[in-house]
Amino acid sequence: MKKSNRSFNDTMHVYGRLWTAVAIVMLLLAPLMTALYFNTLPQWNTLLAAIVSICLIYLPSSIVEVITYAPMLGTGATYLAFVTGNLTNLKIPCAMNAREICATKFGTKENEIVSTLSVAVSALTTCTVLALGVLLLVPLSPLLASPALAPAFNTVVPALFGALGCKYFTKSPMIAAAPFAVMAVLCLAVPSLAGQVALLVPVSAALSIAAARILYKKGVVK
Repeated sequence: MKKSNRSFNDTMHVYGRLWTAVAIVMLLLAPLMTALYFNTLPQWNTLLAAIVSICLIYLPSSIVEVITYAPMLGTGATYLAFVTGNLTNLKIPCAMNAREICATKFGTKENEIVSTLSVAVSALTTCTVLALGVLLLVPLSPLLASPALAPAFNTVVPALFGALGCKYFTKSPMIAAAPFAVMAVLCLAVPSLAGQVALLVPVSAALSIAAARILYKKGVVK
């Protein structure tokens, strides 16, 4: 049984690394081919400076995201989620909800299968919705630009995360209290931090783990 698990994980790593490399090459080829076609190659020193400045911001948070999300998703779902993107908004909530419905535990083969299937379905659903959005954008433009719908579009993200967060807050209010309070104070004190999701998610995850550990030691939660 252990040998089978190792073989499965090794296979997932091979395919995951392969398709991650393919995705990176394809993402880089699109702007490169456009630049070559229009003969508008950027100045390399300016491009390098821009790359370094972006990496300084996003590379540490990307590493932390892998460390944070990989144990939750499993091997196959981790590669699939990071290739397709939008983890915080879609992939992680979808995987967590599927895990809860199926009552699987982290680190098990069942959780690996459930997470991979949920992330795959989420990615396919996203692609389908985006394709329909592109096709229907022109016919629906008058409706989408209606002033009556403007308040709804301005509150989509708070409504989405409020609904997702409420479920977990009510399930473990004692554990959720500390990260919720700290994040609320930070965002109110420094409003610009509200957009730094990649930075705040690992911090709030660390706070949740610390709060859960302290409460567990005191016997408040089990």
